[in-house]
Amino acid sequence: MKKIFIPLFAAAVCALSATASTPVYLDDTRSIDERVEDALSRMTVKEKVAMLHAQSKFSSAGVPRLGIPEFWTTDGPHGIRPEVLWDEWNQAHWTNDSCVAFPALTCLAATWNPDIAMLYGKSIGEEARYRGKDILLGPGVNIYRTPLNGRNFEYMGEDPYLASKMVVPYIKGVQSNGVAACVKHYALNNHEVNRHTTNVIIDDRTLHEIYLPAFKAAVKDGGTWSIMGSYNLYKDQHGCHNQYLLNDILKGEWGFDGVVVSDWGGTHDTAEAITNGLDMEFGSWTNGLSNGASNAYDNYYLANPYLSLIEQGKVGTKELDDKVRRILRLAFRTNMDRNRPYGSICSPEHIEAARTIGEEGIVLLKNSGKVLPINPKTVRRVAVVGENALKMMTVGGGSSSLKVKYELSPLDGIRHKFGPDVEVVYARGYVGDPTGEYNGVVTGQNLKDDRSADELIAEAVDVAANADCVIFVGGLNKSAHQDCEDSDRTALELPYGQDDVIRALARANRNLVVVNISGNAVAMPWVNDVPAILQAWYLGTESGNAIANVITGTVNPSGKLPMTFPVKLDDVGAHSLGLYPGTPRNDGSKIVDCKYDEGIFVGYRWADRNKVKPLFPFGHGLSYTDFKYGKAKVDKSSIGTSGKLTLTIPVTNTGDREGSEVVQLYISDLKSSLPRPVKELKGFKKVKLAPSETAEISFEIDRDALSYFDPSLHAWVCEPGSFEALVGTSSADIRSKVRFEVSDTLADNK
Repeated sequence: MKKIFIPLFAAAVCALSATASTPVYLDDTRSIDERVEDALSRMTVKEKVAMLHAQSKFSSAGVPRLGIPEFWTTDGPHGIRPEVLWDEWNQAHWTNDSCVAFPALTCLAATWNPDIAMLYGKSIGEEARYRGKDILLGPGVNIYRTPLNGRNFEYMGEDPYLASKMVVPYIKGVQSNGVAACVKHYALNNHEVNRHTTNVIIDDRTLHEIYLPAFKAAVKDGGTWSIMGSYNLYKDQHGCHNQYLLNDILKGEWGFDGVVVSDWGGTHDTAEAITNGLDMEFGSWTNGLSNGASNAYDNYYLANPYLSLIEQGKVGTKELDDKVRRILRLAFRTNMDRNRPYGSICSPEHIEAARTIGEEGIVLLKNSGKVLPINPKTVRRVAVVGENALKMMTVGGGSSSLKVKYELSPLDGIRHKFGPDVEVVYARGYVGDPTGEYNGVVTGQNLKDDRSADELIAEAVDVAANADCVIFVGGLNKSAHQDCEDSDRTALELPYGQDDVIRALARANRNLVVVNISGNAVAMPWVNDVPAILQAWYLGTESGNAIANVITGTVNPSGKLPMTFPVKLDDVGAHSLGLYPGTPRNDGSKIVDCKYDEGIFVGYRWADRNKVKPLFPFGHGLSYTDFKYGKAKVDKSSIGTSGKLTLTIPVTNTGDREGSEVVQLYISDLKSSLPRPVKELKGFKKVKLAPSETAEISFEIDRDALSYFDPSLHAWVCEPGSFEALVGTSSADIRSKVRFEVSDTLADNK
């Protein structure tokens, strides 16, 4: 039977004709709560239940009789996913659903710039709005617990404070377009292997200090209109219908008034879905035939099974009305808001935004001998080596795979930037994944190469030996077991024999730059042999231009690592303690228990506590200029826990070119009732300085920066005693310290 769509205005006319006066829910001069209650009072139970579950792969029903439109969702956090068929994952083969691919969220986090996060959110929100989407399924803020997590590239790093500060403006930017951000994956989805069956065992303090703050900020400060549940279990309940996470914390303690959306296939039980906080169900597996139904979606857990329980009197409608209130509230914020902007897509402004985000997120990890930047006027021949110099990275990786208007490769970006007077020669170096297809989107690239590893290396060495400089572009890709949804990496090392290629290039030419494209940390056993290293992430549409602009110095790099790069896996708590990826139960349930016994000591907190020297520390990133830090000062030496103090520190650009520095504030509790990290990030500011310019950077330190979560009180506690404020350019490069005292104790359970 052919599906008939009734335009919103026509449905609204039908609704108006049935009443003597304009219904409150259509009157946008009334409060949203008034409109919600009026619309709710006019709906039948069957209409209410229909709003709780999908009607297609990416949409859910409205109420045509009342002029309430259906909801359209879209992946993902880095660009608007291409259209698929109504009831299939296959491509719909539209010709107008290409998008701008923005850099992955690891790159956004690496900018350490909330203004850039706002630009990102506003830009991607405009693309979603133009495509008629009501819910953008992103951003992701799950904490980087292991560098093997295949989905780390979609998240914002290892530190809860950094992720919190970067997610809020992203949300506000998206929602300024009348499109709901859907922050994911709530919560504890920190690896992909066994993601549907992993039961996380974690103490309450670690949960609240490390894994929940970014979600809390998204709700309390960002005002996100929706949240996506996670696949994994916690307290033996799946994240998409979890009493403690969804009802007690999210909707109870934090007062979340939006919609909880299931991850696709994350719903498992009707009773739990009814009572444990889920509002909208998507992607549940059913073939639509076993129960004799013509529409598979009618068999979802919150569909006919729920309606049947109500009709039999086995459950009431209290939970139903709460769910529908939330969905209606979402409607009035999005597709029922007549004043929301129209959006735009693939605009010059969005392309510029993508390039700017990429440029600002690229991290200069090493620059011995100042090999970088490379002035195109001083070289005649440049060798570019590596598959990632030409492989498209926007296709693949799971639900964030995109169909882009274009993707400029690093090789083409370098050729364009160096111009016609410089010969840019290319050698493959290694063969990784020659394929280029995901979910029906095809790159059109044929990267098949049957040469042996020795032949490829020999060619690369020959090219390198006859060049003024060499740029190796490698790393990971978005294939399975690299950086990809539903699978984790199998090792920290670079795949496809790249270490051998890099070592050979280092012997052939001392002017070697390694550009690592990845969403994760990688091992670098050749680090002492390579003079210059760039961490370039997945940069999307403008990848080639962003990389070339940094290599040539058109852009002075200012990115900082949002995660620690360990030397080896044993330098990571989850691996050192043998906790990843968990232990299967012996009860035949297929459940895998994963204990987070490293507790709050994640990332640099683990390295500090165990005196482990990382390959590159959290917050690290160099510049083509130099910055001198003065002495940090506080405006008072003692405060009460209800007060605050101001720390100031002068920072001077001592180099010969303009550059931006991220000034980082860490707090150390010198004596605490509970174990605390050596230091914790509690502030950062990015400042642009001209040569010889000095800026006075100030930070406000209040009880939030000094508190820990006391599980016995279920409250945040700021204790009296001595604290130290540490200011530096990374977690391992502290430039100035100052002590102060806290005079009294205060607990806050907010």
